Amino acid sequence: MTPHDLTGSGDRTVAPGEIVLGLQGTVDYEIAWDREAIDTLIAEYGIEQGEIDAGIAVVDERTLLVSVLGFLATGVGGERHAASSEIVERFAARFPREITLGGTGVRAALVLRKLGIPSLLHLVSTDANVRRLLPDDIDYITSATHDTLDPHLIIQFRPGDGARVGDREYAVREANRLIIANDPPAANLVLSDELGDRVGASRVFLISGFNAIADEAILHRRLDEIRTVAARLPEDGISVYEDAGFHNAGFQPAVADAIGPAVDVFSMNEDELQARLGRALDLRDAAQIEDALRELRSRIPDPVLVVHTRYWTAVWASESRERILDRVATAADAGDATAAGRYAHGDDVTAADIDAIAAGPRQAESIAFASDLEARLGARSRVLPGFHIDPPSPTTIGLGDTFIGGLIGSLARASERILS
Repeated sequence: MTPHDLTGSGDRTVAPGEIVLGLQGTVDYEIAWDREAIDTLIAEYGIEQGEIDAGIAVVDERTLLVSVLGFLATGVGGERHAASSEIVERFAARFPREITLGGTGVRAALVLRKLGIPSLLHLVSTDANVRRLLPDDIDYITSATHDTLDPHLIIQFRPGDGARVGDREYAVREANRLIIANDPPAANLVLSDELGDRVGASRVFLISGFNAIADEAILHRRLDEIRTVAARLPEDGISVYEDAGFHNAGFQPAVADAIGPAVDVFSMNEDELQARLGRALDLRDAAQIEDALRELRSRIPDPVLVVHTRYWTAVWASESRERILDRVATAADAGDATAAGRYAHGDDVTAADIDAIAAGPRQAESIAFASDLEARLGARSRVLPGFHIDPPSPTTIGLGDTFIGGLIGSLARASERILS
């Protein structure tokens, strides 16, 4: 497999409109961990060790801090709902911040642009930040009728970041990120009237963004609507669902039941896998991961499953999707190289950086793990060891989104017909 295969630089040029990326975008307040500011807040609010809880309801700045410390203590990433955007604004104001655009579709579009691949975005909210930060050559449609701003707080954890609560010191061992937001447009997820026609003329359709919905009736209505839209994808198109951290974990089964039969690829990262299964996993234990993936397959039987982690990516096809297994596996490897590029170079990553990573070594431990897990899962699986990179200041924000961008770019540039 050559670097050109990985970055999707095949012999096919993607035309505008062939990639449709949905269903929403965000305005992000990105902050880096500031030990002094965090310690000051812990003292100011009198946080005690017994209070630390990642799952606490975020109803004010104090509970936001308790939740953040809970994620710091466990070392995992995730997403949380805040009771209001004002809580996010107040906390973010205490730190140096960078305003960026986020959301799976948006970050996928941004990296596709770096690879010279056009795409069409579907948004549910816009404001001056979107118009200022979204490049003019990225096309979009929107269901928004007026400007709104409901920022997402993105906290980046890097190895060594920590805090002291009482007599205990907490420290991050591996890079990750946490998202906290209150986003009414995302919670309503109104679809543009144009979306069906655009999907009908596309080649690859990305579905994401159900995780912020809070009302069950709205959830089922949007799921019905998106199944109708997805059914308009041409016969030689392919549909991809990318999971996210659900604000209401109870909605995960309904989304899987509705979306699973309607898409060709159902993708998630390690945090989302563990959230769906309700337990922590040792990502280097092949027997444990086999059990986890078999349980996931029992819940989502139809599409190709893709689980992308920092160490490896597993691609596992059902019998009905076996014909696209190798095409999706090649695309997933492209996604891995693209995400690794962002991890190492952040927003400055280039196609040349991704090519260099793709041509480089794999993680030694992951090579053996991949072989073991693939043998356990059988002939309809491909397990891809991650790329070996060790940047001094890694970027942990938007890695899953960038992975999907690389995967979708590779699928769109495939010269052969993809029969979904």
